[in-house]
Amino acid sequence: MLDGGEPSRIAAVDSAIETRRSVLHALDNSNLSGFHWKAMITSGMGFFTDAYDLFIIGVVLAILTPLWHLGNFEISLVGSTSLIAAALGSMIFGRLADFVGRRSIYGFTLLVLAAGALASALAPNVIWLIIFRFILGLGIGGDYPLSATLMSEYANRRDRGKLVTMVFAMQGVGLILGPLVAIALLLAGLDHDLTWRIMLALGAVPALATFYLRRQIAETPRFALMMQGDLETAAATISQVTGQNGHNGTRPAMQSRAASRSTQPESVKAKTSKRSWLPLLWRPPYLLWLIGTAGAWFLLDIAYYGTTISSPLVLKALNAHSSLLLNMVYTLLIFLVAAFPGYIVAALTIDRLGRRWIQCVGFAMMALAYGLLAIFPSLTQLTGPFLLVYGVSYFFTEFGPNVTTFVYPAEIFPVMVRSTAHGIAAALGKVGAFIGALIFPFLLSSFHLPGVMTFTAMISVAGLVLTLLTLPEPSGRSLEEISGEYKLVEQETLAPSSLLTESVAVGELVSR
Repeated sequence: MLDGGEPSRIAAVDSAIETRRSVLHALDNSNLSGFHWKAMITSGMGFFTDAYDLFIIGVVLAILTPLWHLGNFEISLVGSTSLIAAALGSMIFGRLADFVGRRSIYGFTLLVLAAGALASALAPNVIWLIIFRFILGLGIGGDYPLSATLMSEYANRRDRGKLVTMVFAMQGVGLILGPLVAIALLLAGLDHDLTWRIMLALGAVPALATFYLRRQIAETPRFALMMQGDLETAAATISQVTGQNGHNGTRPAMQSRAASRSTQPESVKAKTSKRSWLPLLWRPPYLLWLIGTAGAWFLLDIAYYGTTISSPLVLKALNAHSSLLLNMVYTLLIFLVAAFPGYIVAALTIDRLGRRWIQCVGFAMMALAYGLLAIFPSLTQLTGPFLLVYGVSYFFTEFGPNVTTFVYPAEIFPVMVRSTAHGIAAALGKVGAFIGALIFPFLLSSFHLPGVMTFTAMISVAGLVLTLLTLPEPSGRSLEEISGEYKLVEQETLAPSSLLTESVAVGELVSR
């Protein structure tokens, strides 16, 4: 309970919270700047490699299967090991980012990713390939919560959805480059043992190229202010982001507030304790939101990763006599004409249409496309109609839950657990991806394409229902308004134990 005999203490807490609001106001209401674009490109490189590897491993497996005489179990393990490792990596690095800061480990994930990609290219046998792909997966997984959280905390309120979406849209570039690299290497007539190694090694190039840039990015103003109590660093970084150098009075005003706060009790200065915040995720409304974000991501990735990693098998099932090269051309067309435009449309409309609407429509259209392929088996025997409907499913995957499941957890949770929550949601997504990659080869061989499409349609319907029942609309509000963060800070400062014994009084945000 709050101590009613301390009005001055309550006033000091209100003053500290108001300081946070005023400092972050300039960031939330700023225009897009060069810093935003630099942060977006730097953050997106990990997702370029993620998508490139997601596609290229299917081609590598098509080459390796006759070379190494791989069975279905080995094929499934090679294709899915990096995914289960990514689940572990997202939880580990996500939690670390909330504890020690985003910047401290932001570049490290790229080094892990690059090391795994290069080592995979040198694997002497399938056992070592599986081990090295596990390392690759740790780095890929760690990049999910870090990149999403960093971009959302740097973004302005008006363009936040677009910026975080464009980070993730670098996947689209990787999905296109993957088939292009595969086609070029297959046409080059190189020895197959060299071809697959080059394919895997190239995944390390963008990660290594952007490592230096990541080390130049400062700690996010929100983490510096809210978790480290460093108003001066937050103000300086905001000036860098907005292009204001202090000449218009913005930064001096922040510094003046910092000086006035020096007389406040230490317990109410703008620094949030790191203790006991993890249990916050098990309280309403955050538990419901965690179920919604993690569950939707889990369901999406069963369908998305299963079909994408198994795309060479899917296209082979469509036409058993088509060559690997022809299947690569088909895949490139799907990604270029359907998937990549989906990312672009999502980025251009997400702040206007809203996350919830896009995710619901995406799941619904995925269910429709997969359902058509299941209900009309003849479509799976006709290359043109099949590719058209299959392409529609890819468009609405990207202009839909593949983007929004990444954006959502970077916005709706408080700064104290934002990266942790994103890591948990991403981890559940990767578990779904692991399941999809593991079972799709068996589903294809046992139930053929119509059976696989029935399964993915049912998964998509489940994702739609879960979204409608659990997730709010965060568009147009600051991160602190969405999460009820200032209320949490007030509770933590004046009555620290209440967060462990009472439900957080921000449940009304669910219905907003």
